[in-house]
Amino acid sequence: MKARKSKKRAPSFRKLLKTSKVKLDNKLKNKQYKQQSTAKKYRKEQKKLREAVKDVVSKKPFPLEDKKQIFRAQRTEEEEEEEALPLDMMDEDDLQLLKDLGQMPSFLTRDLSSSEPVHVKKRKQESIIDKYEKVPRRLKTEPEKEVIHLLPIKDKCGIIPQTREKPVVSTNEEEEQEEMEFEEVVTEDPMPKLTTEEYIIQRQRKLQEKKIHIAALASAILSDPESNIKKLKELRAMLMEQDPDVAVIVRKLVMVSLMELFKDITPSYKIRPLTETEKASKVRKETQKLREFEEGLVSQYKFYLENLEQIIKDWKQRKLKKSNVVSLKAYKGLAQVAVKSLCELLVALPHFNFHNNIIVLIVPLMNDKSKLISEMCCEAVQKLFKQDKLGHASLGVIKVISGFVKSQNYVVRPELLKSFLYLRIKEIEVKKDTEDINAPKKFMSYKEKRKSLSRMQRKWKKAEEKLERELREAEASESTEKKLKLHTETLNMVFVTYFRILKKAQRSPLLPAVLEGLAKFAHLINVEFFDDLLVVLHTLIESGELSYRECLHCVHTAFHILSGQGDVLNIDPMKFYTHLYKTLFKLHAGATNEDVEIVLQCLDVMLTKRRKQVSQQRALAFIKRLCTLALHVLPDSSIGILATNRVLMHTFPKTDLLLDNESQGSGIFLPELDEPEYCNAQNTALWELHALRRHYHPVVQRFASHLIAGAPSEGSEALRPDLSRRSATELFETYSMKTMTFNPPVLSANPSKKGKIFHVDSYLNEDLSQLIRTHCNETTIQLPLDFTRYLKTSVR
Repeated sequence: MKARKSKKRAPSFRKLLKTSKVKLDNKLKNKQYKQQSTAKKYRKEQKKLREAVKDVVSKKPFPLEDKKQIFRAQRTEEEEEEEALPLDMMDEDDLQLLKDLGQMPSFLTRDLSSSEPVHVKKRKQESIIDKYEKVPRRLKTEPEKEVIHLLPIKDKCGIIPQTREKPVVSTNEEEEQEEMEFEEVVTEDPMPKLTTEEYIIQRQRKLQEKKIHIAALASAILSDPESNIKKLKELRAMLMEQDPDVAVIVRKLVMVSLMELFKDITPSYKIRPLTETEKASKVRKETQKLREFEEGLVSQYKFYLENLEQIIKDWKQRKLKKSNVVSLKAYKGLAQVAVKSLCELLVALPHFNFHNNIIVLIVPLMNDKSKLISEMCCEAVQKLFKQDKLGHASLGVIKVISGFVKSQNYVVRPELLKSFLYLRIKEIEVKKDTEDINAPKKFMSYKEKRKSLSRMQRKWKKAEEKLERELREAEASESTEKKLKLHTETLNMVFVTYFRILKKAQRSPLLPAVLEGLAKFAHLINVEFFDDLLVVLHTLIESGELSYRECLHCVHTAFHILSGQGDVLNIDPMKFYTHLYKTLFKLHAGATNEDVEIVLQCLDVMLTKRRKQVSQQRALAFIKRLCTLALHVLPDSSIGILATNRVLMHTFPKTDLLLDNESQGSGIFLPELDEPEYCNAQNTALWELHALRRHYHPVVQRFASHLIAGAPSEGSEALRPDLSRRSATELFETYSMKTMTFNPPVLSANPSKKGKIFHVDSYLNEDLSQLIRTHCNETTIQLPLDFTRYLKTSVR
């Protein structure tokens, strides 16, 4: 038969050439691995077969009948042996074990000649307890005796070492002896109880010692900070004073002392950590000393801030320490001192390390339930805003406040947002379509100089640039560009916070603060947002959910927006004029409040500053309504309103027709109409001024007479300089009931021909003195009701 040819063809020469050497090596290795694996499998199978044959040979198979016969024969022999053996000599446990073994078939059929155990596989399933049982026990050894080495003895044989056992005393005996000795000491010398006076004297002595120690450490640090920087650690350790008699006072003194020390010895720059190369490099002794001082100062300052933070946390969490040195009530005082120290450091060291950490601690405390702590933190932030010229520290605070207000879902104190009003931002970067013409001057490179300048010119240019650099360093002032950039970023964060509250929390008590802030920074708002802002403000007013003061803030904000960049826009805010004209009579007539001040500011922005956009009819209507309002409010408010009318009469000269009784034009004046343009105010007169001329307040009388005469700047009816040069808001604040302190007039009685004449104290003018005398009889003073009210509220 012919051998079959394999279907696989041998690879061609070209394929062999294409196949790389690596592939051929891999094929060879795979082939070897396959041969090895098949050989292993074959060896394992042969091994299993041999083991199976060996087991069969070792166990001799018996037929079943023979097995039964052998079992019966063995059993009879065992019974005979039991009868023959003396069982009294065996224990009960041994007998039971033999019986159990006899009942097991494996015990009978096992070939004892083979040494292989029967239950080999069962050992793998032994319980854990059996394994531990098989582990040999360790007997308790006696403890090694301690030996005392003595001086050795020298003999003919050599040096013989000498030792002696150390006597061991049991611990129980030692404890009993100590207890006995302690009891004897207590019984012999009991602690004497101090009286209250002795305790106070002892406490004062301890406190004085602590004060002297604190003062000594502080004076040593101030005298030479670089050499005594380690004493800061010793002083800071006193923050953990453990003496319960003086612990609270000492901790407060140490906190304040450390705060003042850091304010004095801290450098005017930020200390950065040294790099590895700087640490490895060799420096002079003075430089190394300065480095050690800076490193120690930063570390101690950090630990001090951590201690202050821990004190505040313990107070907030009402957490009592294990030592019970300081009570829970005393923690409040410690926390107040800690907050005060943080506020001082926030204001005094805005340039130094960990300033952002202080900001993160202070901002949540601005919203604290404790009014004292909240006011301290708000005042510190406001002071920081006022003194921050560059704006870097202000930006950090604004970012944290904005995030905190958002995280609290806009449920915070209004004082948090009122602090924005203290920002020193007057101008920001404005986006320009073209490149900035006034680009910062750059120095020419060497290649540019070589191309465009001669050798002599290059020499002069180099000297000029060097001089400019030195002048910049000498000025040490930040560039205007950097300042504008920081102010722009800060104001963006402020407006983001304001707009979020206007959008999401319109019923929030933060709305007045938001509107007041928008009114202040309205000239810096982008013109693109003006239309949307005015729509939002008008919607808020028309909703009817705002209070009277909040509505006034909306009006004030709207006109501040329009008075700045809004002059370019062609917008007539008639609805805001109408709202203010309609709500003027809602002012509280029986109490001094801030609403009057806001109304005066609104009138100034609406009428005086926008004089070109205000019609004569509108000005006449507001003057008439303000005069009517002056009859109802308190004297301070009347003075402010009459001062506003004086300014309006100067601003709009044609309004003097209100001083004439003859009507101008057709129609009748409609005081109930809420539209100032259509109430026909030109057909009325300011008769209210004649009533105000008989007012009990002399300044109100003076203003009324001045306005009746046409508000002249010269002559007998002209105002005094102290009244004419002040604005309406300043006059209102000057004569406000809140700012004035009332000293009751002293009336002295002197005998005269017709009885008793009462003299008023010197601070009242002659008109008031005459008024008192005219209403007096010999024994009593009878004053009109209005004058009594005036004496109780305000005295000029």
